[in-house]
Amino acid sequence: MFGKRSFASSKDRSGKIQKQPKRSFRDASELKQKQKKMVEKLDARKDSPMMEATSPSLTSAIVTVVVGPDQRLFAAHEDVLSHAPFFAQALRGQFFESANRRIDLPTEEPEVFSCILEYLYKGDYYPRLVHDRRRQTWMLEGAMPSPDPNKTSDRAAAVEPTFFHTGVGDVILRDTAVYCAADRYGLEELKKLSLRKQGLQSGIEVGVILRSARYAYENTPDNDSRLRAHYLALIIRSRKTFKRSGTMQMEMEMGGKLFFDLFVAMCNHVDDLVDASPSARGTPRTI
Repeated sequence: MFGKRSFASSKDRSGKIQKQPKRSFRDASELKQKQKKMVEKLDARKDSPMMEATSPSLTSAIVTVVVGPDQRLFAAHEDVLSHAPFFAQALRGQFFESANRRIDLPTEEPEVFSCILEYLYKGDYYPRLVHDRRRQTWMLEGAMPSPDPNKTSDRAAAVEPTFFHTGVGDVILRDTAVYCAADRYGLEELKKLSLRKQGLQSGIEVGVILRSARYAYENTPDNDSRLRAHYLALIIRSRKTFKRSGTMQMEMEMGGKLFFDLFVAMCNHVDDLVDASPSARGTPRTI
């Protein structure tokens, strides 16, 4: 995976025994950090059957999945599809219909289901999460980092992060839709992966962010706060941009739970700033 390394110099001759250099504590620490990052990378995909020690043989029955109002057809192996609790339960109900295995998903987006299926087979979905070893950071496949981290002008165009969602009737972030679908199908590790990918996106229009945030609120349960918290933190971090946005004003006038949560999050953020200020230290609060 990391390629072969040679510790021999150009003056070495075959047959000579070369003494291996001693590893320093720093080298050992760096190796440990790299191993930790690789483990985290694998952990993010462990609910894909292809990441297990014994991968499925891909000889199980083929299941037809009919997706969306246009009834787009997908085919998948039963063993792979059953790794998602939702599909496993649906197929158990067809136990005696082995000759005609079919699952209908009339409200699902074909592009989203394609990501789900790709994840089940490959442990990730396009654009894949890749590790930049030189910078020791994670990035999305197709996003070329600039040699100068302070410049973004020579950054290559990343893979388009949005898609047209027919149910919404507009463009939203793909990773948000994948997260919500993963929640429906019981793929917890895929939720973590899609959330990590969203954290790597930048340059998204205010309108797309707000639509995606509303979609997240409408398609996740109240006890799952991770995706919602991601959007609240994003809006607070970019508050200068959002407070100048006419789209933000219109959305706030429409209201909803998103904006009450945003109000609470902003209050907590201000409280943290006040508590951290030197003038607030040692001063008792009054009610």
